[in-house]
Amino acid sequence: MLGKGMIFGNPYVGVFCASSETLAVVPHATQADFPERVSKYLGVENVIRMSVDGSSTLGSLIRMNSNGAVAAQSMFDDEIKRIAQHVKVTRIAERHNAMGNNILANDNGAIVHPDFEDSTINLISKALGVPVERGTVAGYSTVGSAAVATNKGLICHPHTSSAEMELMERVLGLKPAICTANYGTGQVGACMIANSKGAMVGERTTPIELGKVEDGLHLY
Repeated sequence: MLGKGMIFGNPYVGVFCASSETLAVVPHATQADFPERVSKYLGVENVIRMSVDGSSTLGSLIRMNSNGAVAAQSMFDDEIKRIAQHVKVTRIAERHNAMGNNILANDNGAIVHPDFEDSTINLISKALGVPVERGTVAGYSTVGSAAVATNKGLICHPHTSSAEMELMERVLGLKPAICTANYGTGQVGACMIANSKGAMVGERTTPIELGKVEDGLHLY
């Protein structure tokens, strides 16, 4: 299912929320019906209110797939306990610590910030259970904010090069489609949360953009 939403009056849903095939995490202070709407659109039973390192920008700070999750070393113990029964979180000490922004992943593979240390890449690969390669999307090192990958579809910034698309297709196992959201924003990862069953896209997204999101993520 595909739907639109706002969070704190902001259409950049992907900055504040994160999701996998079975789980979504949203900030504590979201409106009362927000978790229910996320559950409906993404087809997940478990929607957890929480923070990461005391922050509400969960989508920027945590990356999940079906095998695990990764976050910065500074994520609090009590925050991990909030989701421990649903997913194992691996904390990683890395200078580029916004793991949601800096990792693009599904259950096939992951592309990460080109400046990540070898030790960081090894930890991510173990935590998410997938092969990991460095790369960019549309020249951006913040690959997780410039693209969206599920187990069925992959969409990316309109300025993504053919070489970057080839890398994504090889690592993530899906053919990418270019797309925008929120009325022309190329940073599609910041605009939405998605899995193979559905997506919540920012409220400013146009009908034409919704159609491209639906096509690119194969949400039929």
